[in-house]
Parts: sequence; C-alpha cells; structure tokens
Amino acid sequence: MNFPTQKQISTTLLGVALIAFAACKKDETAAPSAPAPSGSAFTITDIGNNTNKVEGTTTANFTFTSNKQWLLQGFVYVESGATLTIQPGTVIKGDKNSKGTLIIKRGAKINAAGTSSQPIVFTSNQPAGSRDYGDWGGVIICGRANNNQPGGEALIEGGPDAYYGGGSSPNDADNSGIMQYVRIEFPGIALQPNQEINGLTLGAVGSGTTIDHIQVSYSGDDSFEWFGGTVNAKYIVALRGWDDDFDTDNGFRGKVQFALGMRDPAIADQSGSNGFESDNDASGSTTAPYTMPIFSNITFFGPLAVSGGTPNTQFKRAAHIRRNSRLNAYNTVFAGYPTGILLDGAPTEAAATGNTLKIRASVVIGCTTPLAVNSGSTFDITSWFNTSGWNNSVVTDASSLGLTVPVTLTSPNLLPNGGSSLLSGADFTGNAADPFFQQVSFRGAFGTENWTSGWCNWDPQNTAY
Repeated sequence: MNFPTQKQISTTLLGVALIAFAACKKDETAAPSAPAPSGSAFTITDIGNNTNKVEGTTTANFTFTSNKQWLLQGFVYVESGATLTIQPGTVIKGDKNSKGTLIIKRGAKINAAGTSSQPIVFTSNQPAGSRDYGDWGGVIICGRANNNQPGGEALIEGGPDAYYGGGSSPNDADNSGIMQYVRIEFPGIALQPNQEINGLTLGAVGSGTTIDHIQVSYSGDDSFEWFGGTVNAKYIVALRGWDDDFDTDNGFRGKVQFALGMRDPAIADQSGSNGFESDNDASGSTTAPYTMPIFSNITFFGPLAVSGGTPNTQFKRAAHIRRNSRLNAYNTVFAGYPTGILLDGAPTEAAATGNTLKIRASVVIGCTTPLAVNSGSTFDITSWFNTSGWNNSVVTDASSLGLTVPVTLTSPNLLPNGGSSLLSGADFTGNAADPFFQQVSFRGAFGTENWTSGWCNWDPQNTAY
C-alpha cells in the first residue's frame, strides 16, 4: 500500500478550510440544549445499494437506522438542540473526495449506543483492500465545558464551523450524549499544519457525556484528541494510528481507564508519533484550567513491541509530556518505543517535582531510552520515577512480565500470562482514588478478561461492509 504524506493538502480542501474559518460565528453559543421535535433535517439522497447520502445540517432530531448504510458527504452538522440517534449495527461511511465528517455542535447530542454484538461502525467508503489513512474526516463532538482558550471558547481544529467551550458560562457537567461500542476506521485528515481532524475529536466535552468501548483504527492523524473539557472514557483502543494515540490539550481534566494503543511499525508522522502527547496549551502557559487528565490501566505497544519489521524513524516516545502539562498516569505499561517517558521543559519538570504531574505503579518496558529530559536539564528523572513507594519500574524484556511480544497486529494476544507480575500491584490512591476508577488489581489495560472481544476489528482493511 502506498501511504500519503501526512501533511499533504489539496487545493480543494484548503479552500474548504479557509471558507470555514471565515464563516461567521453561529448562534449556537447561547442555544439551549432542548429537544428539537421539529425543524429542518439533513439533505438525504437515496444513491442505491441500500445507501442514503447525508449532506448539510439538521436542527431536528434524526435517526440513522441500521437497515440502511449512510454516506457522509462533506461536513455534516448536528445543530444545537438536535439529537442524532444511530441504531446498533449501523454502518456509516465517509465520502473520500469531500472528506465526509460528522460534527456534533455544542448543545447538540449524539445517541450512538451500539452493543458488543452490534457495534456501530464509521468507516471508509472505499472497497475492501483499497482503504487508506485519511479516507474521510472523522467524528467531532463539541461541548460547553471549561478549557483554557482565550475567552473560554475556540473554533475546533480541522476546518469545521463549530466552536467548543462555554465561554463566560461553562458547564463542566455538560452532556453531549452517548457513544458506546463504536468503531471509527480510516479517518483523520490534515487540512493544514496544526489544523487536523482526528479519529475522535472531543472539544470541551462535559462529564455528562458517556464515552466507552470506542476503537479508532488507521487514523491519518491522532486517534483521540481532547481539547479541554471533563469527559471521561473507558475501554478505548487506538489501532495503527499515524500520529499520537491519546493527545490532550487546553485544560482537559477528564479521567480515562482501560485503554490500548498499538502501532504499525511502518507508519509514523513527520512531527513525531507518540503514545501520550500532552500540552497545557500551544505556548506552555500557566493559563488555567491546566491540562491534568488522569489515566489508569493503559497499555502502549509501540513499534519495537509489535511485529512488522524495522520501525519508522519518526516514532518517538510512549509519553511526551510537555508545555506545562500535568498529566497523571497510574497503572500504565509503556512498551516498545525509542523513548519511554520524556518530561519536556522546565515547567513540566516543576509539575513533576510539585507532585501535580504523577506517574504511579507503572512500568517502562523494552524502550531504547526508558526515561528522558531535554538536553542540558539537571532534572533527575530516574530518581523521580523510582521514588520509593511509587511502585514504578523499568524492564528490558516484556516476556519477563508475561506479555506476548512481539504483538501480532491482526490477532493480538493481549492478556498477560497467569504468572505475570502485572496482574498485581495496582495503585488507586491519590488522584486514582476517584470513584470513576474501577479498583482492579492489575496494571496495564488487561487482567484476565479481554474486553476487546466481540466488538473490536483488527483487520478493517479486509472487512466487507
């Protein structure tokens, strides 16, 4: 397969982006989150093959039914006050030429509650064997929670005419709906540098929103990215993404438990591909709220821990924590990256020293450089990481911990063996004592149960939809 350049921009797409950025700000800033029993709906066209093409916007409640396939044409918006319901088992495809994208505006809701046996699938409109990174845009959800952008709101990255954040009246408990048992395959486009649509983009989404059992596969940019907000998530998978697995910015303060990042050694972004990438904001300012997510029970299988040949030289770190971020990682496995954990910059080091940036009960496995700081820094990251009582460790060989490596991407064995030391030693003190977290004994994403069974797809390239 010939993979496109990550930051390649077509003239047409750039024009779309510029038009979107020039668009006037909509009245959705102050619109109430009320049901919309009537109003204008999407433009729907029956294009044959049991498929409806979807264009435009809806201000009315609308349902994608499972007895049809649905093709997103261009930017498709759900406006404030409306709810888009997607039935279990529904397949939604993104048009390649127009970079079909679904945008849930703040004040709108998505009700996409799939099941393990009937997941909802967003995927490429290309035939099996011809799908590729960035075949369509992705899914964007905007909410009204707090963030650290000027004025408390900003235009979402990637070109859509949609703002996130509550401005002067933020609501951290804002509810943008439900996404459960959903796969998002072959999304992710970059219209211009630092203006990308990711697999799942969450802009200031509030904690009233339900996000669990989400798999993003073959994203042409980040698999998941959070811009501020307080939304929580459980059971999420980033498979073979191009850039970062889990990117957190602009004051994101949600909680995430049970997450897997697994990389294709051949595919990495020119900006440097990481597991975690975390910034307070683009300038590393002291603007509050700080980016301070709490992650627990995460497993990263980087390019050195999976089968597939010599890793792309653009792979960088299992965790790149920078620009004054205060990310917390508990019970996490960082495996198979050139660098395990990089604390980047004096403000980030100060957060670690001040105990607002925490890594606990975590293990760095098989990384060429397990722990790193910037050249010239005097911060002793090794002593910090190995602080007594924190239960962190560095291990050379993953098999010594009962993990099956290298991991086979299309049929991964994800469970540690019965004698693995990862099946014990979890830490749920401090920030991880929050009742959101299920207090399991194991470290990493998996204990004795494979929660990906039944709904994840490890080979979407060859799946007939």
